[in-house]
Amino acid sequence: MLSKEECEVLLQRCLKGNADFAEIFEEDTVSEGISMVDGEIEEVNRIVRAGVGIRLYKDVQSVYGYTNELDMTSLNTLIDGLRDAFGQADHEKEVHLEKVEIDNRHPVQVDPIEAPLSQKAQLLMKGYQAAKQCDQRIVKVTGSLSSVHQNVQIANTEGRLVQDTRVRTRLAISAYAQEGENMQSGNDSPGASQGLEFYALRTPESIGKEAARSALVLLEAQDCPSGKMPVIIDNGFGGVIFHEACGHSLEATSVAKNQSVFTGKLGQVIASPCVTAIDDGTIPNAWGSENVDDEGSPQQKRVLIRNGVLENYMVDRLNGRRMNHSSTGSARRQSYKFEPTSRMTNTYIAPGKDKFEDMFKGIEKGLYARKMGGGSVNPQTGEFNFAVNEGYLIENGKITKPVKGASLIGNGKEILMDIDRVSDNLSRAQGMCGSSSGSIPVDVGQPAIRVSKITVGGTAHE
Repeated sequence: MLSKEECEVLLQRCLKGNADFAEIFEEDTVSEGISMVDGEIEEVNRIVRAGVGIRLYKDVQSVYGYTNELDMTSLNTLIDGLRDAFGQADHEKEVHLEKVEIDNRHPVQVDPIEAPLSQKAQLLMKGYQAAKQCDQRIVKVTGSLSSVHQNVQIANTEGRLVQDTRVRTRLAISAYAQEGENMQSGNDSPGASQGLEFYALRTPESIGKEAARSALVLLEAQDCPSGKMPVIIDNGFGGVIFHEACGHSLEATSVAKNQSVFTGKLGQVIASPCVTAIDDGTIPNAWGSENVDDEGSPQQKRVLIRNGVLENYMVDRLNGRRMNHSSTGSARRQSYKFEPTSRMTNTYIAPGKDKFEDMFKGIEKGLYARKMGGGSVNPQTGEFNFAVNEGYLIENGKITKPVKGASLIGNGKEILMDIDRVSDNLSRAQGMCGSSSGSIPVDVGQPAIRVSKITVGGTAHE
C-alpha cells in the first residue's frame, strides 16, 4: 500500500488545479474459484488484482481514472491528466492525513485464501455427496466455492486515511433431477463475510440437500395458472423483490438525477403501514457488510422506510452534493477500476407480527412463492418482472400442488402499498448486484410477506 506521506503528496498534487476535493482508493485483492462436476474438481483459478483509482471533484462534477502501475511517476501522470478536465490553475493546498482506526465487526478464523486446497475441495465433495444421496433421480450435481481476500486503503483531501480488510466465501450447489424426459434443477448458494468456519453453521451437506429437494419438487410441478391473485412471498431470497423493485429506486444514483419514482418523497407514505425496510452494512459477518464504505465512511444501519413512511435514501458523497444531503456510508464499487456510487449492502424488510401459518387464511386461490429467481426492473417506473423458481398453489387457505413457470409482474410503488401482512420469520440470502459501479455482494432478505393482489404470469392453458 502507498505510505501516508506518498498519499499526502499525491492529494496535494490533485488540488493544484481547480478541483475542490480528491480521493485515492487503493486495493490489493486475491480471489479464488473452485468448480466441481459430479464429484470431480474441474477447475481452480486464482486472480491477483492490485491498483489505484483517483477521483477529483469540482462542485458536482467528477473525473475518475485508475491504473495498476503503482509507482509515483505513473500516479503523478494520471493525476495531471485528471486535473486538465477542470482547466489549468496553480493553487497550493497542503493535505495532512490522519489514520482513522476502525473496529473490525467481521472476524475471520480460517482465511479461505490461505486454507489448503484439499480442505476446500472436501467442502464441495460433501455438498455433492449429500445431494446425490437424496434420491436416485438426482442425475447430476455441480458446485463452486468462491473466496476473496481484499485489502483497501482510502485517503482523501479532508485528511481521512482508512484501511479495511474484506474476506468473503460462498458455496453453491446445483442439483439436477430427471424422470423420463422431464429434467429440473435446484440450487442453494449461501455465503458470508467470514472464513471457512462459516460452513460449520451452513454445512455443505445442508446446502446439497436443499438443492436436491428443490429439484425433486419441480419434477412433480404442474404449469402455473395466470391472473391477478394474492401472493405470499417467502422469507430469505424473497427479499430480491424489494431489492430490485424498490431498493434501487432509493439509491441516490437514481434519486439525485430525478430518475426514481421516489425522488422528493421523503416524509411521505410510500408503503403499507406494516412495512419497515432497512439497509444495514454493519451486520457482523454478513455477505454485504463492510467496516467502511468505498469512500472510507463508516458503514451504517439505514432505516429507509419506517411504518410505511419514506425516511431515508442511500447516499454517496458525490450524489450527496447534488442532493444537499450528507453521505450515509453507501458508496460501493467492484474494484479500483470503478468509480463508486450509492449501492445497497444488506437490505431487508423488518419482521412483522403475523405468524406464517396465519397468512394463508382467507385465500381461496393464490400463489405461494417459496423461492424467487432473477428478473428485471426499470428504476424510473418501478415496473418489474421476476421468475418464481419454486411455487405452490394456495387453495382454500392451504398450500397444495407445486407449480412451475410462474412469474410475478408488477410495479414496485404499487406492491409496497399492497403488502397486507408481514410475518416474524426474517431471514436473509446472498446475491451479486450489478450497477454502474460494477458487481458487488449484497444480502437480500425479509420475513414472509403477503401481497393482497399481484399479476402472476403462468404457462398453464385455461
